[in-house]
Amino acid sequence: MTELADRPAADDLSDQPWRDIPREEADWIRPHLPALGDAMVEGVLRHVPEYARLEDPVYVEVVRKTIARGMEHFVRLIADPDASWKELHQLYFDIGYGEAVEGRGLEHFQNALRVASRTAWRYLAREADRLKKHRDLAIRLTEANFAYLDLLASAAAQGYARAREKAAGEREQRRARLLGLLLSDPPAPRDVLVEQAALAGWPLPERIAVIVLDTRPGHGGEGPRGLPPALLSGLDRGRTCLVVPDPDRPGGIDRLTAPLRDWTGAAGPSVPLEQAGVSLHWAHRTLDLAPDCPKARGGGLLHADRHLPELLLQEGRTLAEAAARRRLAPLADAGPHRGARLARTLLECLKHGFNATDAADALRVHPQTVRYRMAQLHEMFDFDIEDPELRLELMLLLPVWLLDADGERP
Repeated sequence: MTELADRPAADDLSDQPWRDIPREEADWIRPHLPALGDAMVEGVLRHVPEYARLEDPVYVEVVRKTIARGMEHFVRLIADPDASWKELHQLYFDIGYGEAVEGRGLEHFQNALRVASRTAWRYLAREADRLKKHRDLAIRLTEANFAYLDLLASAAAQGYARAREKAAGEREQRRARLLGLLLSDPPAPRDVLVEQAALAGWPLPERIAVIVLDTRPGHGGEGPRGLPPALLSGLDRGRTCLVVPDPDRPGGIDRLTAPLRDWTGAAGPSVPLEQAGVSLHWAHRTLDLAPDCPKARGGGLLHADRHLPELLLQEGRTLAEAAARRRLAPLADAGPHRGARLARTLLECLKHGFNATDAADALRVHPQTVRYRMAQLHEMFDFDIEDPELRLELMLLLPVWLLDADGERP
């Protein structure tokens, strides 16, 4: 058993009390980290209702990983008091920054830190007693625990202050509120949006698209620089979130190529203003595909309506409907009856490998009619409708478009 009583007592409280704990004490603490982490997470979820989002497993996992990294660093400091603080400071700096950007105070976060710290102290004190450690060890662990808590809280406060400085100004606060109203579920009433948009000096568009960006270590939670002032920006689920007005106009989202060059992100479909939540949802889902998508390696912007097969295998029809209206817009321009005839013709040609005779049999028309309609279709679209790489996408979109257009399942 390590004899702590023989160590010289300091007249003043140390600002790094983990240095007063023998390094070998880290050896018996380290195997307890998984169980200790579980106990701390359970305590936070039970005693801090604002963090008890059990319906959101991703959020709970973020809380778990944050606590685990904090405790791992605490034990590392005991084993090596000179271990670097850089990574952990940045983590808690970003947490404080995110709390401010999302419009919350630090009270709930500080309460969660206190609960986690008390849980850790009780757990370690009981274990030290069970192992018959010297009674002074519990005192030193307590001092180290509280000092460590203060440093984490200080890092979060610095991040919070940085975010508040950046968001200073009444107009920026109103823009943040407007973003929250746009993305709320259920969506805010239109008259409320009109009023808040006027206060924020943001012309309310008819259509928007939402972009979400992956977090970047070392950026303190800050988003990209050089964004057009017409964009609304904030955080959603820990990711930078951008609302792009009028994304279908010339240039559209492509005008963001330069400021987003080094970022990995995803753009949701263009939707009416009141469906902003739909675009946000699909932007998040598309960004979840990024680790497995070659186009996202090294940075880049993924477009939800260009990854339909993957996304439709995961979720429902809302994205397909938005993409079909955009991709197959020339069919709508042709009128309801003519557009439906052309859509069914193209769908049967896709199914039959563009064999006019087989497609005609399925449609119960003359093969020459199929050839005539295909010639019209080639003229209507600005892409090759027989491109093999587009075949799956068109076969997915055409039935959705037909169902949306006339309510009849082809």
